Amino acid sequence: MWERFSYYGMRALLVLFMVDSVRGGQGMKDEVATAIYGLYTAGVYLAALPGGWVADRFLGAQRSIWYGGIIIACGQFTLAFAPGNAFYLGLILVVLGTGMLKPNVSAIVGELYPEGGARRDAGFTIFYMGINLGAAIGPLVASTLGEKLNWRYGFGVAGVGMVLGLIQYRLSAKHLGECGRFPGHRGAATRRDWLVLGSFTGAIVMVVALTWTGIIRINPLALAQGTTYIIVGVALIYFVCAFLFFGLEVTEKKRLAVIAVLFVSSAMFWSGFEQAGSSLNLFVERYTQRVFRGFEIPTGWFQSLNPLFIISLAPLVAMVWVALARRNRDLTLSTKFAVGLGLLAMGFMVMAGASKLAGGSQKVWPTWLIATYLLHSLGELCLSPVGLSSVTKLAPRRLVGQMMGIWFLATSLGNLIAGLVAGKVSTDSAAQMSARYLQIVFMALGVSGLLLLFTKPIKSLIKDVK
Repeated sequence: MWERFSYYGMRALLVLFMVDSVRGGQGMKDEVATAIYGLYTAGVYLAALPGGWVADRFLGAQRSIWYGGIIIACGQFTLAFAPGNAFYLGLILVVLGTGMLKPNVSAIVGELYPEGGARRDAGFTIFYMGINLGAAIGPLVASTLGEKLNWRYGFGVAGVGMVLGLIQYRLSAKHLGECGRFPGHRGAATRRDWLVLGSFTGAIVMVVALTWTGIIRINPLALAQGTTYIIVGVALIYFVCAFLFFGLEVTEKKRLAVIAVLFVSSAMFWSGFEQAGSSLNLFVERYTQRVFRGFEIPTGWFQSLNPLFIISLAPLVAMVWVALARRNRDLTLSTKFAVGLGLLAMGFMVMAGASKLAGGSQKVWPTWLIATYLLHSLGELCLSPVGLSSVTKLAPRRLVGQMMGIWFLATSLGNLIAGLVAGKVSTDSAAQMSARYLQIVFMALGVSGLLLLFTKPIKSLIKDVK
């Protein structure tokens, strides 16, 4: 819960802080700020891969969570109190710490219920509700302090939230027993493992030092664009190699083809969904009526809508899936993804209408944003948990870990694209933003339509998977 409190609190403030030039912010252009935001959110998911590896090889999940939380808190306090180039150091620390913490929390929850079944499902449900509760509260607190008083206070309270989480974790660690206490890899870490860890750590320290001293200057836009191409290239090479050189059976290759389709669809969805913290956040700031009876609603409060909708709607969506299955009308995997993308498109159609109204030099009512977040949250519930579950079922048994890494890679790619797209959207006038949002609508509907068109072929590829 506290990690989500911290992450979402910071997420609500980050772009607003970077574009602000009046109240002590960074004074960046929109396209630069949103590119940095995309790199930051993408980095969180990329860092989960080495974070899980460090836990498996060196520390175990319990210690990885502890040290990850400490690194996150250090990063947030750096953002709160350190000046100048320390801003980037703070972001890097938060990314690295989250990479240590994020994958290993879920791993421990799974280990608490080794028998599986209903108790494990219930455990993950409680865990899921808890993290979304933290995600809902974080923006309310951080935005109130950051926007009403000082940006630094907002980042500082996110750090305080992480410290409270560490205290709670330490006090409750006795209940975890041996779960995640030791590295999952049998035997001591090899010399090769230590070499990889040392090289990775040294590269990070070198980049930070060279950036801090001004010897190298990073262009966030170019870096975000370059990283996008790299991720696409890595994913493409991996899928080609898996098909040609991994010795997969015909059935496994068919399932891998479906995972590749899911990868593209997921990246497309997150590239739109993650506008929430960037272009949609700026739309709230600049074009939404937020003053009621003399009180101005902080912009970041709108970031609480998604987790609140997730908490309230997740049981309803689950009931719908179960009810359809009982009537033998269960939607296929590709259809559920298509519905998720369709709901994403509908949300941006709402935003296109809101942008047209705002283009007439008037601010729009918050109901437009509320409707958008509602549609996007429903889309997330249709696509995200279904995709995660499907990858674990479809992946060849010996490649499950790698496939989960690829799934995180799709989310990371979507976040990068979201940051680049947001820069183009937010620099337009409100009237022009409508056309930009419609572009996202057409792209999402296009992918959704293709998924529906190829429903039968996709279903035939995985007909033996339940």
